[in-house]
Amino acid sequence: MDHQPPPFFKRGPAPVALLSFYVALSAALLVVDARLQTLEVLRQALSMFTHPVQQFAHLPAQVLDNAGGYFASLTRLQDENAQLKRSRLDNVAILLRTQQLEVENERLRKLLGVKQRQQASGQVAQILYAARDPYSRRIVVDKGQQDKVVAGQPVIDDAGIVGQVTRVYPFVAEVTLITDKEQAVPVQIVRTGLRSVVFGLGNGQLELRFLPANADVQNGDVLVTSGLDGVFLPGFPVATVVHIERDTSYSFARIFCMPLAGVENFSEVMVLDPRPAISLPEQLASEAARREAKPGAKAGPGKKKRLKKD
Repeated sequence: MDHQPPPFFKRGPAPVALLSFYVALSAALLVVDARLQTLEVLRQALSMFTHPVQQFAHLPAQVLDNAGGYFASLTRLQDENAQLKRSRLDNVAILLRTQQLEVENERLRKLLGVKQRQQASGQVAQILYAARDPYSRRIVVDKGQQDKVVAGQPVIDDAGIVGQVTRVYPFVAEVTLITDKEQAVPVQIVRTGLRSVVFGLGNGQLELRFLPANADVQNGDVLVTSGLDGVFLPGFPVATVVHIERDTSYSFARIFCMPLAGVENFSEVMVLDPRPAISLPEQLASEAARREAKPGAKAGPGKKKRLKKD
């Protein structure tokens, strides 16, 4: 018995053909976007329309959070307030002495002709949610292009370095945490002054690399930014050393660290202003310009030598 549909029902392409077409189209778009970054404008335009939808989707959670904060225990808040007052009184002597040392340090720098330290400034941002990619460590904050946020700005909290702005949209910005596998921060050990680079492992931990197996590193050592990358100002806390694996068969030791900042917590952060570009001395700048203007200068002597041999 024939079960074919009547001729007045128009049949489209086979489902397998449609699936193959859409898979090929998706792969082509992924490759084009990764290589040429041609879909960035489309992504920016779509974010203008999806931002209100995302805000509406997060509205119930925000209402619950605000309600929970509103109905917080008054006794707990009073205890925290009293504890903060006691802590302030306990640290007032250290704070006053630190301010005096800062003034003295600034005066000595002027006497010695040392360049003045760059001051840290920025704007406070609220963490909205974490990125949906389970293989990355990224968060989204409520500051974007309208707030003059640009890619590359460092992000900190009250304990240390959180991450770096990697993508900016009109109303929000994406921050890659220092625990992400693709993030690296030049650091310095406070106790010994050794410089190295700390890399994210993607599991909430960091690894301090490029230090020999016999390097003077101990558990509990504090790592701060060295400022050699031109992105992070020097002196910001990054992590503490928690575990060291030394093997004489390898040239470098495996040093695992825990970030000091609340990189996995939802709270407020500060987006620091980008560091100003460091200008080269006039002699180095002229030398670099001369080398760029003469790309084939090194090939000249080789040609002359070959002519002499011939």
